[in-house]
Amino acid sequence: MDPTTILVWLLVGLIVGFIARWLVPGPDPMGVVGTIFLGIVGSFVGGLLANLIFAGQAVLQPAGWIGSVIGAVIVLLVWRQMEGRRVVA
Repeated sequence: MDPTTILVWLLVGLIVGFIARWLVPGPDPMGVVGTIFLGIVGSFVGGLLANLIFAGQAVLQPAGWIGSVIGAVIVLLVWRQMEGRRVVA
């Protein structure tokens, strides 16, 4: 994979993750790496959902900007729900 492609993925992941965290207020104890990961995973979730809704097939691919932000918001909300269910022993 081209280093430029990796750099673009990291930058887009950072921007999309930041927008998702801004749209969904609340405490998110994640740093820059977590925000990048949120944006990248959100892009693939958004692409998967777009393909399911519009094409009727499950294809895992990155989405555009809007789909990526929507996917990242969904991932962030699911993450918060899973995090809230942790049991401290």
